[in-house]
Amino acid sequence: MNIIEQTDEEILELAHPMWADLVKYSNEGNYGAFTRNFSTAMQMGANEIEMGKQFARSDLAKNLSTEYEYLGMIRRGEHVSVLYKQTNSKNGSEWLGRLVLGYENDKVKIFGATLF
Repeated sequence: MNIIEQTDEEILELAHPMWADLVKYSNEGNYGAFTRNFSTAMQMGANEIEMGKQFARSDLAKNLSTEYEYLGMIRRGEHVSVLYKQTNSKNGSEWLGRLVLGYENDKVKIFGATLF
């Protein structure tokens, strides 16, 4: 199955809860829960020690607002990027969030998650 064949509504039903979980577990510094929906490639690239340091040092990673704004979607190949406006709850700064979803072993997984 290719995720780009799904409707926007079907994709958003999957994406919004995944984004909310990333925000929640980032704020908590919970590495295991944060990576639970990652694709195999993402899990292999997400070094637990380095991510732990990022959680410990990053003011942004610990202070994400639980409220976010959906901005749009980009379909490309076998993945879809879902874009969000994300704010820092401590200082109000705004960030562009990108969640890349696709299928792995018939399950929707996260192939990328970034704040710019």
